[in-house]
Amino acid sequence: MESTLTNRLAILSHPQRMAVFRLLMRRCPDELPAGEIAEALDFKASTASVYLSALTQAGLISQRRDRTRLLYAINLDAAREVVAGLFVDCCRGRADLCPPQFSDLLRSISPMTDKKFNVLFVCTGNSARSIFAETILRDRAGDTFIAYSAGTAQRSELNPFAVELLKSKGHDVSLLRSKNIEEFQGVDAPRMDFVFTVCDRAANEECPTWPSQPVSGHWGMPDPVKAEGTDAAKRLAFHQTYGALHNRIIAFSALPFDNLDRGSLQKRVDQIGKETARQE
Repeated sequence: MESTLTNRLAILSHPQRMAVFRLLMRRCPDELPAGEIAEALDFKASTASVYLSALTQAGLISQRRDRTRLLYAINLDAAREVVAGLFVDCCRGRADLCPPQFSDLLRSISPMTDKKFNVLFVCTGNSARSIFAETILRDRAGDTFIAYSAGTAQRSELNPFAVELLKSKGHDVSLLRSKNIEEFQGVDAPRMDFVFTVCDRAANEECPTWPSQPVSGHWGMPDPVKAEGTDAAKRLAFHQTYGALHNRIIAFSALPFDNLDRGSLQKRVDQIGKETARQE
């Protein structure tokens, strides 16, 4: 065990290998193709292959072949073993040695009987997908949740096709605006209970840690803004995105929150992203 821990720490001591490890942790439980990993971290394909091989051999990540692609995912058991190896005394009555955020993560999420939960949807531009999600949750479950959305890009505008679709669905768009994620990271910002990324690019970015330790999920889908062809074809892409997010949000809002601890809730959030994606 000691030699395995030492080897894994040596592998993670390399900044670029650590970057790969952190990326896959952010995207857990998703499996990412090597090409997406290389693109997200601005590595050459050959360089990314070397780092992925080292992490795989150390057991820190898993590899699976899908036809012509190799898919990689974090090995959560190995990640937990590394943390347990570093803070082994926490299991021997020395909780004071644990970093404070670890203790926070062990707490169950508070029941929803006396408050609404704050939910933030994050995308790159905050022009369509995250705006859809904010609007759907606000209008379908506004009695339980307060919905927000933001983008990681510095400047963006609402997409006219997105606004047109929301109006056609009967949503009020008068208060919608494009926002940057920094607006929700200040000391006076609402404390988030849930943070969902709805595009792969935003999920791949390394963002500051949320002080409230929200439950997070990745519900990535193609960007309808990039749809090409006629206006009819573009509108179809926006309709499909709206429908996919609607399915996820309806499933999410129907969860029995009062009966789920944090770990169970995280699993259900992850399942919603995977199960609804298979149905689309």
